[in-house]
Formats: sequence, structure tokens, C-alpha cells
Amino acid sequence: MIDSFCRDNLPPPEEWPDLTPLPYPARLNCATALLDRNLPARAEHPAVVTPAETLTYTQLVERVNRIGNVLMNDLGLVPGNRVLLRSANNAWMVAAYFAVLKAGGVVVATMPLLRARELGQILRKARVTHALCDARLADELAAADAPDLQHILHWGNGELEARCASQPAQFQAADTAQDDVCLIGFTSGTTGEPKGTMHFHRDMLAICDHYSAQVLLPAPEDRFIGSPPLAFTFGLGGLVLFPFGVGATAILLERAPPEELAAAIARHRATICFTAPTAYRAMAAKAGEHDLSSLRKCVSAGEHLPKPIFEAWQKATGLKLMDGIGATEMLHIFIAAPEEAIRPGATGLPVPGYEAKVVGLDGEEVPRGTPGRLAVRGPTGCRYLADPRQRGYVQNGWNITGDSFFQDEDGYFHFLTRNDDMIVSAGYNIAGPEVEEALLSHPAVREAGVVGMPDEERGSIVTAHVVLHPGHLPDDATVRALQEHVKSVIAPYKYPRRVAFHDALPRTETGKLQRFALRKLPLAPEATPWQSPAP
Repeated sequence: MIDSFCRDNLPPPEEWPDLTPLPYPARLNCATALLDRNLPARAEHPAVVTPAETLTYTQLVERVNRIGNVLMNDLGLVPGNRVLLRSANNAWMVAAYFAVLKAGGVVVATMPLLRARELGQILRKARVTHALCDARLADELAAADAPDLQHILHWGNGELEARCASQPAQFQAADTAQDDVCLIGFTSGTTGEPKGTMHFHRDMLAICDHYSAQVLLPAPEDRFIGSPPLAFTFGLGGLVLFPFGVGATAILLERAPPEELAAAIARHRATICFTAPTAYRAMAAKAGEHDLSSLRKCVSAGEHLPKPIFEAWQKATGLKLMDGIGATEMLHIFIAAPEEAIRPGATGLPVPGYEAKVVGLDGEEVPRGTPGRLAVRGPTGCRYLADPRQRGYVQNGWNITGDSFFQDEDGYFHFLTRNDDMIVSAGYNIAGPEVEEALLSHPAVREAGVVGMPDEERGSIVTAHVVLHPGHLPDDATVRALQEHVKSVIAPYKYPRRVAFHDALPRTETGKLQRFALRKLPLAPEATPWQSPAP
């Protein structure tokens, strides 16, 4: 028996991007190709290191196999079933991820900070049937509206651990095809409505064989570390797939703010780091407080890398940051530069196997030096889960990423801005309309408009322009109440760090909010800003 939901909900083939053929066998399971391949040569080498435990490749494979048996024998998983994973970065999360893949299931990984409403959107859209969840995060999942969710198991409270103990340490991987869906990565669009991006078993290997093997160039003795959650494909690739692809070690931290990340780099003697520019900026400012000398490669992605941060990091460590741009739709980085070809201020060149160009609104390539829309194609590409936005993202076989770039005479790509209203703050993508909706659910708020405003520390900060109902005061207490309300409704990192009050918001004649005008509204003295000191 096979659950055909994902294949049935792929976009029609004529709406797919052009995908480069890859020399993988027709029958392929990426879990065995990336994890089991390390046995026996790397059997006793550390695969995952966390503050709580260290697992060798042998131990990790055994845990994966036991979870796979639980999924199939106890929970009745069949290939194609969607399995929600909910956890911070730890060894159980990695083992659960690979167990689902090995069993032929489809991973739907979610950010630990998501609330019940956001989880419900994902669970319903992907028709998720099973969930494996860290017990510390059980409450929001239990409160989510998920009519298809039949089975939930938790780890951390002994539940999944006990079931695993009664299962054998051997497990036969599902006979999957290279073009079977194995991952649905969710990304919020500018409307806040989640989009599910579907990726195949072949895609998981493709990012290892292209970006990792031909740009990053890791070695088996490398020790990877970083801050992005494994629910982000940036974190999945950089902290798990790439190290496993060469038999290296993944160092996982449940919390990785800059200070703790720097301390962990020194403590674990990490050699390759993946994080956002804002983290590198913070670590560079205090580089003398931690021994970062073990690092040999540092990858920056998740937001634009400003040249001053590049220079500060190089001055502090002697290392050049390896900038890159990726997308959930593309799975990982597709424009970057190897160390010897880095140019400060430029994102880089197409990753080997990818093509990129800058196009105008007509889809035609524009002259070098001319701003336009970034278009890319290669071994990975966008296939949204039952979503009409597929036709906007893929045009004439090219992925139109939503970014504005220009290409210089030497072929290097330079980032300008996002084409849409997405706010990128400290590496997180935040949709303004979603924050507006959360604000509008507070009884004091009559109107709300949310945009990103430049910020030296975080790149951008969420800035809310609010019109209050009569009887509510535009004071510090109201700001704090609105911020705490947003944190309770959606993921806390999306809350507005700046709130400005107005008598009215700029709208068109038809009542549509003018976001470009919001960015021009004065914050003082006509409207006083309240800047939250909260983290």
C-alpha cells in the first residue's frame, strides 16, 4: 500500500521548472544513500554531538532503524504518509528525520516556536497523518486543528524511547524512487499563507553533490556547527546532510544565539559554521572572548551579507565569509562563491550545475549592471503542494525567486532587495500580513500595517503602524500588551519590535493598504516610536 497524496498534488508537469537530469539510480532512498553509506568505514566516528549525548554512525543508524520499526509496526506508516516533526536541533530530531525518510514517509519539519494556529495550517494543508514531537513542545501540537492527524508519539518523556527499546536495530529501507517526494518544506509567502515545497529523494543528494561537494568542499574530519533550525532547509543541509555526505560530524545546539554559538565553537573545536550575517557580526565584536581558531570555513546565508560584516569577520578571524543565496523552493544554496573566488559585496556565481540570469518583467535577460528579477534553474526547483502560486514562481522553466539582483561584467551576482514584502530579520522570514492579522485580533487595534525597517543589528526589524480604537492610550503599556499578544498568537520571533501609533494608515481608493507608504511614515514627532528592549 502506498499513500499517493503527494504525487497527486504535484503541479502539472508543464508548470515544473526545468530540472537537470542526475545520474542517480531509478530506485533510490536518500536515507541509506546519505547515512547508511557511512557504515562500516565511519562506524565508530561521531555522527551527532549534542550537549546531552554523542552518537556514532553505528548508534545513529540503530536509533533510526528502531524508530523506523516503530513507525511501521506500531503506527502503521505506509510510504507516502506525511509525518510532522517538531523539535529543536538534537539527536532525536535527526534520528526521527532519517527514520521517516528510510521508511518512505514524507517529512514535514516545523519550527519549535510555531503556535497551534500556524501548526494547524501546515497539518491541514499537507494532510499530515503522523507526528513525532519533543515532549517539551507537545502543548501547541495538541491544540492544533488537524483532522487527519491520527498518531502522535513524543520523545523526552520516555514514550518513544520505550517503544524503540522493544524494536529490532535492523530495518529494511523502503523501495522508493528517486522522484518520490520525501520532504515538504513550508515557507510563508507575503500573505502569510504557508506554501509547501515538495522535494524528491534525488534532491537531497543533489545539494550535497553540487553546493557541498563543489563549493564548500568539506572533509570527513570536519565538525559542522551553526544556528539554523533543522526545520529550515538551510539548517538541514548545512548541519546534517552535508556532514553525513562525507562522514563528518554534526554538532547540534538547541539554542544558538551568537554568544552561545561562539562558546560552542570553542568548546567543540568546530571547523565549519553555518549561520546568518547578524550572528557573525555579533561574534566578531566579541571574538577575543572565545577561541575561534578551529574554524576553517564559515557560510553566511538566510539574509543579505553586508560588506562591513564580511570585513569585520575577516578582521576578527582571518576568514572570508562564504556568502550564498538559497530558497526553500530550491532546497539550498544555488548562488555562492568558493573561497578562492569570493568578492566582498557580491553574493557570488551560480553553483556548478545551476544557471542564473537577471530578467525583466518580460522574462528576457537584461544587460549586465541592470537591476532585475533573479531567475535560476538546475538540479533542484520549485514544486508547490497544490498551490496556484506555482505559476508565479516558475516561468518558462525558470525559478523566479522573488529577489532583485544585478550581474556585473564578470558574471558575479549582487543582491539588491526582495521583490515582495517579506521581512528578513536576523535570518528569519516574517510575513507582514501575518503579524497584522495577529495585531488585529487584539481588542485595542483598529488598523495595523506591518513592514520591515532597516536595523544595524538584525538587518531589518518588524515595525508595526497601528491605529487604536477609542479609549486606548498610545503609550508604553499598550505597546507591551500588543507585543505580548502577538507572541501568544504566532511564533514569538515575529513580534513587532517597534510600534508607532497613527490616526490613520495610507490606503488606496479601494481600501488597500499602501505598504510602500508605510515605510515613509514619520516615526517622530508626529508618531512616537516605542522601541522594545525585549530580545
